[in-house]
Amino acid sequence: MFQFSRDEDIPVIAAGLMSGTSLDGIDAAVVRITGSGLKSEVDLLHYNHTPYDVQVREKLKDLCSLEHSSSAAICSMNAYLGSLFADAAIRAVQEASLSMDDIHFISSHGQTIWHIPEGEAGEPYSIPSTLQIGDISVIAKNTGAMVVGDFRPADMAVGGQGAPLVPYGDFILFRHESKGRVLQNIGGIGNCSVIKGGAAAEDVYAFDTGPGNMIIDEVIFALSEGRLTYDEGGQWAAQGKADQILLAEMMSHPYFTTTPPKSTGRELFGKAYAAWFMAAAEARHLSDADIIATATAFTARTIVDSYEKYVFPVCEIQEVIVSGGGAHNNELMRMIAEMLPDQRIMTSAQLGFNDDAKEAVIFALLGNDFMHGIPNNLPSATGARRPVVMGKLALP
Repeated sequence: MFQFSRDEDIPVIAAGLMSGTSLDGIDAAVVRITGSGLKSEVDLLHYNHTPYDVQVREKLKDLCSLEHSSSAAICSMNAYLGSLFADAAIRAVQEASLSMDDIHFISSHGQTIWHIPEGEAGEPYSIPSTLQIGDISVIAKNTGAMVVGDFRPADMAVGGQGAPLVPYGDFILFRHESKGRVLQNIGGIGNCSVIKGGAAAEDVYAFDTGPGNMIIDEVIFALSEGRLTYDEGGQWAAQGKADQILLAEMMSHPYFTTTPPKSTGRELFGKAYAAWFMAAAEARHLSDADIIATATAFTARTIVDSYEKYVFPVCEIQEVIVSGGGAHNNELMRMIAEMLPDQRIMTSAQLGFNDDAKEAVIFALLGNDFMHGIPNNLPSATGARRPVVMGKLALP
């Protein structure tokens, strides 16, 4: 097995790259990491976000659908995204006043376009699997750096769902000796890491709570006729009122009664689901503001409902720490706080950690452990049979 032959007391400088289910662009974090494994210490040197243009975002949405995808389109976009990831890494390094010669490795999550956490019954060729694109060889050749990527398949090969992976980093960064914490990321999909006070790594559990910004963003894009891609600050939602009848119908989706570990994505809550929601809202003659308020309330309700079913009965929680794009949606944060009066709701920025950079930083940590040959999954979060070293390496 490849291992990184360096003195662990000497810090490494790495770039972590992340593009999530929101399909809004590439997050790049340049970090200094000292040590490895659960004793890793990390300092964020620089973060930037490179938005996808509208054409790229819509092409990616097509790849995330059975109706509009094709082998040729996936093949080409895999290489094209690799070049975009490389450009994002180079730009972040330059903005950090560093050169690529200073970078020991790049770690890239890639862009998920399809995720099958469980095979389809009666279909012998439908087995648990996942696909992230953004070719790591293209990134390596374009940047001149070693690149770690394609993390999820190793976890799935030992019975895990390949998701969520962020809880490993959440435990390193946010564990507390006495406070029980939920780390709630709200990207395209919402996912939570549950860390009780004084927890050991094997005590951490995690799962996807359901759609995060995904439905909200689709609705905003449709209602604004493509002029807007998200509800800035939740201002539009704040002008409306959630329709409780439609919300109840949405909450009846079977995903929300599936017990963890569980994960989801655009396969369940992508364009097709958003189209169904819009049709149902129009049938109820909802105003545009009420439609957006209902979509926002759906995200809030799925998060809180998940806690009430799968977190609070087994773990005492004092703090809910939100990161990702949803942390900037004031109306969404207000709704969550209103539904959880007994917990302190805050953003990771309030603890001094950039809300938007968190996942890119964590993938740098995952890449660092790969380089040291250290298992970097949490079986308690993914359902894997055992710890494994996740990742693949591309040389420059």
